[in-house]
Amino acid sequence: MSEVILSVLGTAQDAGLPHPNCFCKNCSEAIRNPKFRRLAASLAIVEPNDQTWHLIDASPDLKEQMARLQMKYDLQTKLMDHIFLTHAHLGHYPGLLFLGREAIGAKGIPVMAGSKMKYLLEEQAPWSQLTKLGNINVQEIQDSQDVQVSPLVTVTPVEVPHRNEFSETFAFWIKGPNKKVLYIPDIDRWHEWDHDIHSVCEEADICLLDGTFHSEKDLEHIGRDYREIPHPLMTETMDLLQDLTTTTEIYFTHLNHSNPAIDSEQEIRNQIEANGFHIAEEGVEFRL
Repeated sequence: MSEVILSVLGTAQDAGLPHPNCFCKNCSEAIRNPKFRRLAASLAIVEPNDQTWHLIDASPDLKEQMARLQMKYDLQTKLMDHIFLTHAHLGHYPGLLFLGREAIGAKGIPVMAGSKMKYLLEEQAPWSQLTKLGNINVQEIQDSQDVQVSPLVTVTPVEVPHRNEFSETFAFWIKGPNKKVLYIPDIDRWHEWDHDIHSVCEEADICLLDGTFHSEKDLEHIGRDYREIPHPLMTETMDLLQDLTTTTEIYFTHLNHSNPAIDSEQEIRNQIEANGFHIAEEGVEFRL
């Protein structure tokens, strides 16, 4: 049977690490030390035996993420078979532009998106040029409706509450022959969702969850209020899911540049891991 591999391509909040115009401790470290950098959150589903792969979110770091994956799996020049989009925020869809006339000049890449996102990509410049020239073929997906991307892999969108200025927001179930992964890089608050996060995570073998902020203090030193940027706090998520850590692997992703969980001194990270949770890293892979 063919392998199905879920590869973590990026783990940072939309603007990455280092963050533009920021020289906080984490950003300064990332400027000095390339190994400390984090690319914007994204995943790839790879079936190496079939030489196929599918992308979850087209981040601003797409060209670097693509190159790393293609070289690792001998997929040079082989473009993705599908792109699934969570929503229309900075870290999740600008990479589509690399498929256009000025760069790759792709032909008919299926882009799976909600109805509002589909409208944006087909009607609003510069995205509309991608559809007009046939670089991408936008296909509508709907809440809870399975998309069979191969005989071994199903991707299922699940709508979540998030600041939907331009599109709806999806999380995704990614199901391989042996394991189920829940991917929620962005959500406003767990209690605003019409699903119980504990019950949903209980169904998963692996969860990759919104870890944008560790606590209310994350943005104090740069003069911003985290309440202006709604995301569940990692401390809250850990309280809700603590009893699942022995049966479900729970990783935090979409980490903001200010998050102390990625501080080089690792004090907060050590506490998180001692409680049975994990911090997602680029290059981590799960066999599904």
